[in-house]
Amino acid sequence: MATATPYTHFVNPWIGTGGHGHVFLGANVPFGFVQLGPTEHTRGWDWCSGYHVSDSILVGFSHTHLSGTGIGELGDVTFLPVSHPGQREVEFSHDNETVRPGYYSIKLNQPNVFVELTATQRVGFHRYTFGADTAQGLLTVNLKQGIGWDSMTECHLTFENDTTVSGYRRSSGWAKDQWVFFVATFSQPMDEHWQHGDTLAILSFADLSQPLMVKCALSAVSVDNARENMRTELPGWVFRETVAAADAAWNEELSKIDAVEYDDDLNTIFYTALYHTMIAPSVFCDVNGDYRGADGKVHHGDFVNYTTFSLWDTYRAAHPLMTLIHPEKQADIAATLLHIFEQQGKLPVWHLMGNETDCMVGNPGVPVLADLVMKGFVKDREAAFQAMKTSAMLDERGMNLLKQYGFLPYDKDPDYETVSKGLEYALADGAIAAVAKMMGKKDDYLYFLERSKSYQKYFDPQTRFMRGRGSDGAFHEPFNPFGASHQHDDYTEGNAWQYTWLVPHDAHGLIRLFGGERLFVEKLDSLFFVSGDLGKDASPDISGLIGQYAHGNEPSHHVIYLYNYAGQPYKAAKLLRQTMSEMYFNDYDGLSGNEDVGQMSAWYVLSALGLYQVEPAGGKFVIGSPLFHHASIRLDNDKYFHIDVVNQGERTYEMVDGKFKLKDGMENIYVQRAWLNDKPLHRSYITYEEIMSGGTLKLEMGPTPSSWGTKPKYRP
Repeated sequence: MATATPYTHFVNPWIGTGGHGHVFLGANVPFGFVQLGPTEHTRGWDWCSGYHVSDSILVGFSHTHLSGTGIGELGDVTFLPVSHPGQREVEFSHDNETVRPGYYSIKLNQPNVFVELTATQRVGFHRYTFGADTAQGLLTVNLKQGIGWDSMTECHLTFENDTTVSGYRRSSGWAKDQWVFFVATFSQPMDEHWQHGDTLAILSFADLSQPLMVKCALSAVSVDNARENMRTELPGWVFRETVAAADAAWNEELSKIDAVEYDDDLNTIFYTALYHTMIAPSVFCDVNGDYRGADGKVHHGDFVNYTTFSLWDTYRAAHPLMTLIHPEKQADIAATLLHIFEQQGKLPVWHLMGNETDCMVGNPGVPVLADLVMKGFVKDREAAFQAMKTSAMLDERGMNLLKQYGFLPYDKDPDYETVSKGLEYALADGAIAAVAKMMGKKDDYLYFLERSKSYQKYFDPQTRFMRGRGSDGAFHEPFNPFGASHQHDDYTEGNAWQYTWLVPHDAHGLIRLFGGERLFVEKLDSLFFVSGDLGKDASPDISGLIGQYAHGNEPSHHVIYLYNYAGQPYKAAKLLRQTMSEMYFNDYDGLSGNEDVGQMSAWYVLSALGLYQVEPAGGKFVIGSPLFHHASIRLDNDKYFHIDVVNQGERTYEMVDGKFKLKDGMENIYVQRAWLNDKPLHRSYITYEEIMSGGTLKLEMGPTPSSWGTKPKYRP
């Protein structure tokens, strides 16, 4: 579908390349296997994506990267133009870089070459224009180079002829056994080449009167499949057409939400966030349907197989957002999850390049699959239910303790973090219970419903915090609700203040646990202004603080919306506006924490629209405080869901450096009244079905809190 609005013009891929954003910078297409971009030396945590804006030395242009993770990995098949055969790095200036969706370029001085990159789903396309003073065009192909934890364990490089190089790279790191096969073809023949074993080759090109172009196709299966990927996706050599096709692919996906305003920064922050949600999950199969499975074997599928599932992060907002704007992909996502289950015996926890990393805690694949079942994307619901149930009944990662004690005792689990694990298991069990109820499985429903209430075992009514408990039932002492010791206490990347609210599947049960709404809200209010010392061993992920609310890490992302459950949506409105304005910027350091494969941005996209799915499975979207006057979500079958905001408040703009800038902020942040398809809506939420049916949600805003959505029957 052609779109008239150039949505890609609003995207600033630099956002998140500074600070701790860890985002990918380079050329790719939505959900593509290839992320082709610059790679720097790994100099620490902030180089997890292979690039940080503070750096000025390149080691090459690699074909795979991660975006926003807390661990560095990938960086496969690296090319670098050099001045002499011994050169392995190049200094550069950010002033000479250009990047936009689907395109990256940089002007290097030593050697004097203009580098341009673009991509299809499985093929990276390079164009090197050498300066007139360059006597010899030299290009290295490096199979040893990786990012972060990645370490090459085996590789092979073959010169098939004077225009083709192929081979494979096997590595171990975060993904313990990763395979990447490649075929690279050149637009002109090499006049000579040198090879240092199988890890490095230096290629020489004599004809510099025209740009040297390189097409490099990847596959996780074989060189022949990589070759077929190239023949299918990029048979020609017209670079500008490939750039245009990449831009069109991004524009098509970004056009699924139309929310353009006369506010350049707002447009940029919003559409860059939307862009960041579509880097992963990444396609992980060849054009012929072959893919490398979680069992390490090659399989053939009649679906699109995906990888890079940062599920502990993305079950919260990124996947619910996908069900709204990418419904056509959800059956394939579900099929991928189920095939991973078949091949490794459990649903994915954090899946990367066909490998289970077991990173983070809980069973985060369960709520994602449960949500897809409940929203109608899974044909074989029985298979999905059995996958969820089996995954929840294993004896690994503390689940044996959960079955034995009804909670995870801190003195029985050598891996710590028992409160976080237990709360994550409880919400996953709540998702299974919801599916069991929908399918009429009474016994399973009652069993998992009971287990989903295990969060109550960690609640200390005296301190009103979730706390670690021993096998004797006693709470863990000494206790400091502010303190955090990374991977050596009862919480995962957080403290008691942040984890006390991690009951998104049963918010009303949590309110009752506090002793009622007054005590619950009193404590929730405190979260946003208390301060205390996290301690020297606290995780750097605990960032983006408002009081002890930590927006820079995912366990906090639903917390503001809990006010709607307690009948005080007006309190959520003020905090939502504060978070959106203080934690997201049009700048290098424009994110308050790791992007985490789209989750940080998905929170913003949904919240800016005025919606957020709190319950991991079920589809209720809580209404917050939208930023836009008007937004339209393009649904399946060319239906639309419109969000019209009346009395948003007058915005005053001024022209600064040729761009419109918002001069005065908006005061009307509180919903006064609402209508759904012209009928009064008293609820402070809408359902997934109501959104996907199309229509219009109309919100009237005002400068003071109202009684809208406050009565018990109107709460989510």
